[in-house]
Amino acid sequence: MLLVAAAVIVGVALLMSAALRPKIADPHEGQVYVYDGFDWIWLTPLEDVEPNLMTAEDFDWQNKIPSYVRDDYEVLRGVDVSEHQTDIDWQQVAASGVDFAFVRVGRRGYSAGALFEDETYKANIEGALNAGLEVGVYFFSQAVSVQEAIEEAEFALELIKPYQITLPVVYDWEKIYTDDSARTAGLDSRVLSDCAVAFCETVKKAGYTPCIYFNRHTGYYGLDLSRMTDYLFWFALPESPFPNFYYKVDIWQYSFNDSVPGIPGETDMNLYFRPKSA
Repeated sequence: MLLVAAAVIVGVALLMSAALRPKIADPHEGQVYVYDGFDWIWLTPLEDVEPNLMTAEDFDWQNKIPSYVRDDYEVLRGVDVSEHQTDIDWQQVAASGVDFAFVRVGRRGYSAGALFEDETYKANIEGALNAGLEVGVYFFSQAVSVQEAIEEAEFALELIKPYQITLPVVYDWEKIYTDDSARTAGLDSRVLSDCAVAFCETVKKAGYTPCIYFNRHTGYYGLDLSRMTDYLFWFALPESPFPNFYYKVDIWQYSFNDSVPGIPGETDMNLYFRPKSA
């Protein structure tokens, strides 16, 4: 009996000690564990930015081409092209099952910062439209100020005036990894976000749909996506079974080196997830 009583006393004492012991706060409460392209990190989700619900199980890959197997989107397959792909036969492209094209209309240089028209933008826009494809455009930005971003948007808008552009006008800012002396090297994320918003607002005021292109690293560290929820997101992640990004994306660039009939050499490929009407 004495042994039983002693055991009860010890048990009660242990329970009281556990109850009095201060609880250790979870240092990652409210965070999610994601891969940023280089490492696994704890991410505090941005408020009001819709999370991505897609998983690898939502896609069926056949011959290196993904198909979305759920029924909540109309999914279009498309290319994005520039002067790096020359002499495109757009009729062949359309006949191969491609639904849309994003055409680069221009770029800003990353050294002196001059603006340039893409040498093939007219031929590509006209060829794609004549082949019955839906067409959007993108501008390769190296803006370092709001004023430059607005200048880029106005430059792009002027170039597309003669054409029936029904898909988005895209702000494509990319980090120059090959040249540390690039004028955008070390650009502050706040300034980059200001530039993206300025470009997209200029596009929206002109009556077009604005969109922002980014990869995983820029999406997590470079852009404040909470300021951009009114715009479409075009996400670049090739060689992945699905668009593996924490936030919801509208367009997924799933390949940098696909082969499409009518396009000499390699080209990028994309899926556009267009919500179905209720």
